[in-house]
Amino acid sequence: MTATLPPRTVDADGNWVRPRPGVAGMRTDGLLALGIAVGASLAILLYASAEFFDEPPVLWMAALVVVGISGPLVWRRVAPITVTIVISIVYVCAIYNRVPEVLFSNIALFMAMYSIGAWSSSRRHALVARIVVVVGMFGWLFWEITRAAFDTSLVPEDSGIGLIAPGVALGLISIVTNILYFAGAWAFGDRSWTAARERAELVARTRELEAERELTAAQAVTLDRVRIARELHDVVAHHVSVMGIQAGAARRALGPDAPAGAATALGSVESSAREAVDELHRLVTTLRGIGGEGDAADGPSTRGTAQLGALVDDVRAAGREVNYTVVGAPQPLSPVIDTTLYRVGQEAITNSLKHAGATATMDVRLRFSPERVELEVADTGHGARSAQSGTSPTGGLGQVGMRERLAAVGGSLEAGPRSRGGYLVRATVPLVVTERPADEPAGQHRQPSA
Repeated sequence: MTATLPPRTVDADGNWVRPRPGVAGMRTDGLLALGIAVGASLAILLYASAEFFDEPPVLWMAALVVVGISGPLVWRRVAPITVTIVISIVYVCAIYNRVPEVLFSNIALFMAMYSIGAWSSSRRHALVARIVVVVGMFGWLFWEITRAAFDTSLVPEDSGIGLIAPGVALGLISIVTNILYFAGAWAFGDRSWTAARERAELVARTRELEAERELTAAQAVTLDRVRIARELHDVVAHHVSVMGIQAGAARRALGPDAPAGAATALGSVESSAREAVDELHRLVTTLRGIGGEGDAADGPSTRGTAQLGALVDDVRAAGREVNYTVVGAPQPLSPVIDTTLYRVGQEAITNSLKHAGATATMDVRLRFSPERVELEVADTGHGARSAQSGTSPTGGLGQVGMRERLAAVGGSLEAGPRSRGGYLVRATVPLVVTERPADEPAGQHRQPSA
C-alpha cells in the first residue's frame, strides 16, 4: 500500500518536502551556533598563544570570523544553501587574513554542507549547490597546492628531499582529507533526508491504518446491524403475514351464528398484523439505512432448501393454495447458497401473501441442473393490496435484500409481472462443477463452499 503523505509536505510537482523545523529546532541550532562561537574563540586564543602565524591576529578580524562561521548556523535548516556559501566565503577569507582558526571553522563548514543534503527543499538545487561548493573548494585547494608545490620554505634548509617534494606531500594530504571531508558531509546529508522521508511515510501509513481500522470497526457494526435487520424482516414478517391471513380467513368463514364480537376481534387481529408488518418494514429501513450496503455473508443458519416444504405447509394452513415442486435431482449445496435460497423463497412468499390478494394461488418451484439451481415463486394475483398498504411489489427492501443475498453467492434475481397475469420471482445461482474423483459415484457434483 502506498502511503499518502500530508499535503503540506508535498510540493507542486508532487515531490516530498521536509517540513521546516519548529521553535525547538531553531533553539537547538542556536545552541549549536553558540557552541561553535565559543569553541572558535578559544581555538583562536590557543593558536595565537602557540604562534601559529608569525603575527597575532587582528581582534576585530578574528571577531568577524567567529561570527561569520557560527552565526549562519542558526538558519542552517531554513536556508542551508545560503548558509553554506556564507560560511565557505568566511572560511577562505579567514585563511587569507591569517586568522588562526581551522578546527571549528571546518566543523561549521561540514555542518553547513550536511544541512544542504538533509534540509534543502529542492533536491535538484541541493545537488547543484553542493557541486558548485565542492568544485570551488577543490579549485581553490589545487591553486594553493600548485603555488606551494615548490615552496622550499616549508622545511628547514638542511633537511633532505624525499621521494615527494614537501609541498606536494602536504597537497596530497590535503586532497585526501578534503575528499573524505566533503564526501562524508554529502553522504550523511542525503542519508538524513532519506531517513526523514521514511519516517514521514511511516507516520502516513500509521494514520491510514488507524483510519482504516476505524472504518472497519464502523463497517462491522453496520454489517451486524444489517444482518439483524434482515433476519427480522425474513422471519418475523413472514409469520406475522401468515397470522394476518389466517385471521382474515377465519373472519370470512364465520357464519351468522358466530359469537358477538368474534368477527370484530378477528378483523382487529388482521389489521394489527398488517400494521405490524408495516412497522417492521420501517424498523428495518431505519436499521439498514436506505442505500446502504448489505452484508455479503450472513452468519450460519439451520434453514435451507430442505425447509421450503415446511414453509409452504404454513401457507397452506393459512388457507392459501400453494403448489410446491422440485424439478431435477437435488444436489448438495454449500451452506451459504442453501440458506440464501431459503431466505429468498421466504421473502418472495411473504410478498405474495401481502400483495397478490386472498384468491391468488402460488406456485413454488425448485429446479436443479448440472450448471445451476433455480428457485421460482409465482402467483396469479394482481397486487390487490398494494394500493392499501402503500408498498409496491417491485420496490422496498425485500427485493433489495434478495438481490444482495444472491449477489454475495454469484447469483441473480429476476422479478416482475408475468405476461399472463400475476407476479414472478426467479432466483438463479450457478453451480461450479469440478472434475469428479475416480471413486466418487456418478451424479454427485462437487462445489466449492461459498
